[in-house]
Amino acid sequence: MTPQKKATVVSSSVAALLTIMKLIIGIASGSVAVLASAIDSVLDMFVSLFNYFAISNSEKPADREFNYGRGKIEALASVIEGTIITISGLFLLYQAIQKAINGEISKYVETSIIVMIISLIITIFLVIYLNKVAKKTNSMVIRADALHYKTDVYSNVAVLSSLVLVHFTGYEMIDVIVGSGIALYIIYSAYELIHDGVLVLLDRAVDSDLVHKIEDIIKHNENVNAYHLLKTREAGHQTFVEVHLVFDCIITLMNAHKTSDKIEQEIENLDKNRDWIINIHMDPYDDFEINDMK
Repeated sequence: MTPQKKATVVSSSVAALLTIMKLIIGIASGSVAVLASAIDSVLDMFVSLFNYFAISNSEKPADREFNYGRGKIEALASVIEGTIITISGLFLLYQAIQKAINGEISKYVETSIIVMIISLIITIFLVIYLNKVAKKTNSMVIRADALHYKTDVYSNVAVLSSLVLVHFTGYEMIDVIVGSGIALYIIYSAYELIHDGVLVLLDRAVDSDLVHKIEDIIKHNENVNAYHLLKTREAGHQTFVEVHLVFDCIITLMNAHKTSDKIEQEIENLDKNRDWIINIHMDPYDDFEINDMK
C-alpha cells in the first residue's frame, strides 16, 4: 500500500471514531458547537474515503484511453471536497441561527468537554502525520486532507473553549457565536481547496521559482543556443515539463540527445519527490520567431 493510500485509510478510520464520539454527545447535549464538529467529522470520513478512491485511480499508469494518466482526478477530488466542506459550513451556520431563535439549552456539558479534549489530541496527531505524508509524496489530495483536519484542530479548540465558558457562565449565546464562527471558518478554508483544484484542472504552471530553476539549467548548458515554448503543469504526483531546445545545426543527433538527457536529469534532481514527465523537442535552429511571423 502506497503512503498516500495508507494516509487516507488512517484519516478515514480516525474520522469514523471522532464521528461516533461527537455525534452521540452532540445530539444528547444539544450543543450547536459540538454538533457542528460532529457533522464536520461525518464529512471528513466520507471525504477521506473518496480521497482513497481518487488516489487509487490517479496512481494508475497511462494507457490508450488516458495517455497522460489520471492524475487530475486528485484535483477534481479537491474541488469536490471543498464544495462539500462549504455546504457543511452553511448547514452549521443554519443550525446556530436556529438555536439562537429557539433559545435551546445545552446539556451534558462536562461530558462534552472530555470528548472534545480527546478529539483535539487525536486530530493534532493526525494533522502531523498527514503533513508528513503530503510533504513526502507531494499529493494534492493528502495536502487537502491535512488542511481540512488542521481546520478541525482550530474548530475543536473553539468548541472546547465555548463549552468551558457555557459551563461556568451559563450563557448559551457563546455556543451559538462559536458555532457560527466555526461555520464561517469552514467555508473560508474550503476556498483554497477549490481554488487550487480548479487551477490544476486548468493546467496552471508550477511555482515560478521552480520554473526559474528549470530555465537556469537550460541557459547554463553550453550546447543549447536558445529555448522556447517552455511549458509546465502538475497532475497528482506527476509534474510535466515540455520545452524546445535549439542546438547548433551541425551538432550530431547523438550529442543533442545526450545533452537533452543531461538536462532532464538535472531537472529531476531539483525535487526527487516529484514524478517528472519531461518531453524535450530538439531544434536545429530557432524556428520560434519564424513561426510567429507567419
